[in-house]
Amino acid sequence: MAGLKGAQIPDGEFTAVVYRLIRDARYAEAVQLLGREPQRSPRSRAGLSLLGYCYYRLQEFGLAAECYEQLSQLHPELEQYRLYQAQALYKACLYPEATRVACLLMDNPAYHSRVLRLQAAINTEPAGAAAEWGRGEDSGVENETDGQVNLGCLLYKEDIFAALQASGYNLTFYNLALAYYSSRQYASALKHITEIIERGMRQHPELGVGMTTEGIDVHSVGNTLVLHQTALVEAFNLKAAVEYQLRNYQAAQKALTDMPPRAEEELDPVTLHNRALMNMDARPTEGFEKLPFLLQQNSFPPETFGNLLLLYCKYEYFDLAADVLAENAHLTYKFLTPYLYDFLDAVITCLTAPEEAFLKLDGLAGMLSEVLWKLTIQVQEARHNRDDEAIEKAVNEYDETLEKYIPVLMAQAKIYWNCENYVMVEKIFCKSVEFCNDHDVWKLNVAHVLFMQENKYREAIGFYESIVKKHYDNILSVSAIVLANLCVSYIMTSQNEEAEELMRKIEKEEEQLSYHDPDKKMYHLCIVNLVIGTLYCAKGNYEFGISRVIKSLEPCNKKLGTDTWYYAKRCFLSLLENMSKHMIVIHDSVIQECVQFLEHCELHGRNIPAVIEEPLEEKRMRVGKNTVTYESRQLKALIYEIIGWNI
Repeated sequence: MAGLKGAQIPDGEFTAVVYRLIRDARYAEAVQLLGREPQRSPRSRAGLSLLGYCYYRLQEFGLAAECYEQLSQLHPELEQYRLYQAQALYKACLYPEATRVACLLMDNPAYHSRVLRLQAAINTEPAGAAAEWGRGEDSGVENETDGQVNLGCLLYKEDIFAALQASGYNLTFYNLALAYYSSRQYASALKHITEIIERGMRQHPELGVGMTTEGIDVHSVGNTLVLHQTALVEAFNLKAAVEYQLRNYQAAQKALTDMPPRAEEELDPVTLHNRALMNMDARPTEGFEKLPFLLQQNSFPPETFGNLLLLYCKYEYFDLAADVLAENAHLTYKFLTPYLYDFLDAVITCLTAPEEAFLKLDGLAGMLSEVLWKLTIQVQEARHNRDDEAIEKAVNEYDETLEKYIPVLMAQAKIYWNCENYVMVEKIFCKSVEFCNDHDVWKLNVAHVLFMQENKYREAIGFYESIVKKHYDNILSVSAIVLANLCVSYIMTSQNEEAEELMRKIEKEEEQLSYHDPDKKMYHLCIVNLVIGTLYCAKGNYEFGISRVIKSLEPCNKKLGTDTWYYAKRCFLSLLENMSKHMIVIHDSVIQECVQFLEHCELHGRNIPAVIEEPLEEKRMRVGKNTVTYESRQLKALIYEIIGWNI
């Protein structure tokens, strides 16, 4: 490329060289050569036309539109340049400008059908897009291949998935996969996605698929035409979405790292959005930077607005959520469904007026419960009539409505949970038992609220066991706190054998996992023992409880982490508080064991944060203080001060 840029092209060879570069898809080099042409001859039709074409192929749609705009001004009699300008503006997501230019061609019958297709594409977001396309059918557009693909896309936009698949149109694998995904046929979607990926890897190994996941340091492949033609980026993003819906979160993250490597500034809006979501738990600060950035762009995934608001509410940044809603009222009507808007409005109100928020949520829950009752009747009638298609449709609608109902129910319960009014939380859950008794999220939260009441351990066991037994063959996939609470419930109901059996099962699986991955840190058994130790400390048996806590964190280099340290230090602080009040007396051997343990934590906790700071916290803790090492030294100093030992 550098050689061509500086080389002198013989007279009469310029056009031939440019066309050879375009033939070989070397558009960037062609642009470098053509860039000189407008300087020598600024009104050159051929130069501007080729330059616009090359920019379009390089996906520099804004620059392509500028070239075609100049051409349409220089040669107003050649209306195809207006069409090319409108198409480039559409690709650049400048929809109002594209519509304005396209309307200038409506009076020309030669361009009527193509303008209709372009207008239909621009209007795919609002309802009625398929009707817009219907105007094009009268002009014979339905016989064109690109017209067929466009109609397929519009049917997809209108959620007419069955019509899309039954029409027999020659859609790409990606469009089919997208349609299957939207109709919840995930296996079929993955089948087509796999075909796209395998074909891309086979035909273009230079794109480096999967190398980032394997830890190989590779350079960016850029946003080339080849990458665009393979549809690999789109396929991997869709695969991540499918895996996420199937709750295979690690597979979803892997799909994003498997895609061809690109620098962050080269990422498309969909990939940037998906990376922000998938890594939210590990890197929330980055996520809260990427999502607002996307909202400022001309084009962004329609889910961005709602997801940002939901994440603000999840992290309890209600003021920020309210500000974003107020500042983007034009996006509210375009991207938020009435349900989502009402839900967000109620949740944001929780901060200042919890009683009003509860009433709003109650109204929303009542509306959704009515829909659930109606769908239940529809399912029963369809089963009575043996109408499989109607059964499937009603069940899918029921599941979708239930997924809306559960968050509303949990938001109501959280208002009372924050007040530690667990009896009211239980009453709220009891009202929804008809709809939610098989839902894992509902069962988990019912178990938690029964556990917190401290007199309903037997009832809590029933709910915890149903979750654990479902994943018994892969018990480490169950949350550690669920296993810990179940063990405590067993102990509190004198079912010690069941608790020991469960702990042996966890220990066995951790040993097997450690054999295959010796460096992997595993915290399940550790947290179970920590919670049991905490229970004994809470009951006043500090010597046994603290010893259990210390043993649970052995060896420190594998068991010490932010979460495990949180449980451990609470027990130590409770012990020191009671010692300072002279309410308990501890044997010297236990004190020495505590000091030795804290010294081990000091040694291994230098790079472990003591507290995970809030992602948008303006006032950050000093790095040196926010470590397990620093806090373990503080605890050791307190021990020496209370017992009067000399350091």
